[in-house]
Amino acid sequence: MDDPQVLIGVYRSVSMSEMCDSMKHKGDDPETLDLGTNMPLLVYGSLPLPAAVLVHDGVDRISRLPDVVLVNILSRLPAKDTARTAALASRWRPLWRTAPLALVDSHLLPDGGASGPFTIRDPSPRAVTAAVSHILAAHLGPFRCVHLTRTIMQEHRAEMARWLDILVAKGVQELVFVNRPWPIDLRLPATLFGCASLTRLYLGLWRLPDTAAVPRGARFPNLRELGLCMTVMEDRDLAFMLERSPVLEFLVLMGSQTGVRLRLVGQRLRCVQLGHALLEYIDVVDAPSLERLFFWEIGKLKSFRKRNDDNHSTMNGSSGIKIGRAPNLRVLGYLQPGEQELGISNTIVVAGSKENILPSVQILSMEVQFGVRNAVKKVPGFLRCFPNLEMLHVYSPPISEESTGKVNLKFWQEGGPIKCIVQSMKKVFFYEFHGLRSELAFLKFIAETGRVLEHMVVLVAKECFSSGDDNVRAKLKPLASVKWNNKACQVQLFKSGRTNPGGPVYSNKIAPDFGFADPFDLLGH
Repeated sequence: MDDPQVLIGVYRSVSMSEMCDSMKHKGDDPETLDLGTNMPLLVYGSLPLPAAVLVHDGVDRISRLPDVVLVNILSRLPAKDTARTAALASRWRPLWRTAPLALVDSHLLPDGGASGPFTIRDPSPRAVTAAVSHILAAHLGPFRCVHLTRTIMQEHRAEMARWLDILVAKGVQELVFVNRPWPIDLRLPATLFGCASLTRLYLGLWRLPDTAAVPRGARFPNLRELGLCMTVMEDRDLAFMLERSPVLEFLVLMGSQTGVRLRLVGQRLRCVQLGHALLEYIDVVDAPSLERLFFWEIGKLKSFRKRNDDNHSTMNGSSGIKIGRAPNLRVLGYLQPGEQELGISNTIVVAGSKENILPSVQILSMEVQFGVRNAVKKVPGFLRCFPNLEMLHVYSPPISEESTGKVNLKFWQEGGPIKCIVQSMKKVFFYEFHGLRSELAFLKFIAETGRVLEHMVVLVAKECFSSGDDNVRAKLKPLASVKWNNKACQVQLFKSGRTNPGGPVYSNKIAPDFGFADPFDLLGH
């Protein structure tokens, strides 16, 4: 056989400039990438895009259509454009009030929201708040999609209460409700828990109601997607919302303000995303339909400065992860060997000893401190938990402290074979390669023992190129001497385009999209 094919190029998919351009195109704010300077803006990057579609056509081609068809069309327009159709002719005047409403308050701004999300210190647009009140009161319902993100609720408490009363009474299906800080812990009215029509709910920058005072019969019987972003909540509040959502499929916890314990119990839960949140532990108790579990920066939230306060709020430590019944879990990451404790209840006996495994996991992502010996030593134990792993993504963060010991190839060889590497692993992606001996030993071990390895991608950290190409060649030279177990394996070396070392590259929009077989593989997206 020929030697492995090595392709060298520049990995452009994750460059900061292109990521910013992509975020702008999707309507997101690139400032959300800078978590340290504007943490609450993380909320806006986590919200779903409005379902309303902008349509501009000056020619009247549809007036002859039946009312039922016209109402269907109007329900897909932004509320401002829908209301404007009343000026066309007398026949159109009552139609917008009966069409299922799609109200996105950013569309009511002079630029239609083209400038993106507001920053923290932008004033609340009172004209928009007044327009929202008028539209909600005038429309007969139902409300298909309502996104309210532009009002400082502290300044408009009476309007906020009326909005929720109307939304509950007229049956909103999709609600994105974000409080503009400050304060960032305004108590959310418990009225919301009476909204049985909800299918999608995202809440941002609120303190959840004291669920002990919520009526026992309150529930969300139709809620399929729930997002809690930068919320203040107690364990019982989070548990209450999950217990009262029997058909929940998608859960997002992003940037929590308080530490909570998360227990996942849900017959239909398919995808869970946890990011920049302080979680004391994550316990997957019984989730038979769970296919994807994502977490990153758990318990390591960066500091942010409170307004008019010199104190900083910092969340440190790592969460323990326990996985009980999750027989269909296929995608998992980012694990942090050396920092996180992983507990697996599924136990088998191999060669007289017990092993805890997750045989269903096929795609795994890890963040490994290769400059910390104790972290690297935990990696084999983690990998042995996933005997059928096919795709592995490894992120090597920048070295923030002096090396605490080198791990060479002998360490891996003496530990014995790892089943998934030998028998099932087909693709390996290594992000931010710095040329450390521990990194090279890890890649060599995979290359020399992987029987079915088809594809290895190595992204060389940008700083490695600061000393010229000769420095890069010297760092990569040891890979050329590898004795590949599968000589047909294709190897690709890329120059990383990343300029922000803030953590693994990740897209919360792609994560729940089951059209992407491997949501961590951003090269192909």
